[in-house]
This record gives sequence, structure tokens and C-alpha cells, in this order.
Amino acid sequence: MSTPVVPVPSPVPTAPAERERFWRQAVAAFESSGLSVREFCRRRGLPVKRFYTWRKTLGLRPVAAPATAAARPVPGFVPVRVVAEATAEVALPNGLIVRLPVSADPAHAARLVAALRGQPC
Repeated sequence: MSTPVVPVPSPVPTAPAERERFWRQAVAAFESSGLSVREFCRRRGLPVKRFYTWRKTLGLRPVAAPATAAARPVPGFVPVRVVAEATAEVALPNGLIVRLPVSADPAHAARLVAALRGQPC
């Protein structure tokens, strides 16, 4: 059975320069502790919220572990085959040019051309 860890109150200095040095050292100790923030603060008798505040103030955010080659997404290319579809071109008297795939339904194409000419469908 393990011995319970009793929090030891850490006297946080009141002078601004000493207080900043104290928190820099605390954050550095946390980084190498391998503990969660909550556990680290519990063991040192530090307020968790104040720890997070100082870590943010000092710009000492946690550093993410470098991604391994296996974990990094590998950009890749997918082979693409471009096939030009045959098109039919209709030049209307008003200057409009309509390009339609040859596979288009002739009835729909006729209605489109008629509508663009301004004729009733």
C-alpha cells in the first residue's frame, strides 16, 4: 500500500519579480514531472487555476510531441484520367453559342435552343 501524498504548501512570493521566477520554475518542474497538471499542483499545494493562468501568462504552453512519420498524413496524388466528352455547338443568330454534350437528350437540347432564341417551347 502506498503512502498518501500530503500537499506541502508552497509559499508563493509576493514581490512581482520573485513571483514570476517562482512560477517559471514551477512550470519548468511540471514539464519534466510527467504528471498531470492537477496531480502536480496537488502535490505542490498549488492552485490549479493559478497554475494555468501563469503558464499562459508566461507563454509556456505545453509542447506537443513531434509527430512520427507513421502518424503524419502523407500527401498523395490520385491518378486521374481526363476524358474529353464530345460536344455539339449551336451558334444562335443573336450571338449566343450553346455547347452541349453529344449525349444530351435531343428534346431537352431543342427546348433550350428554342428558349434562348426567344421562341415559345
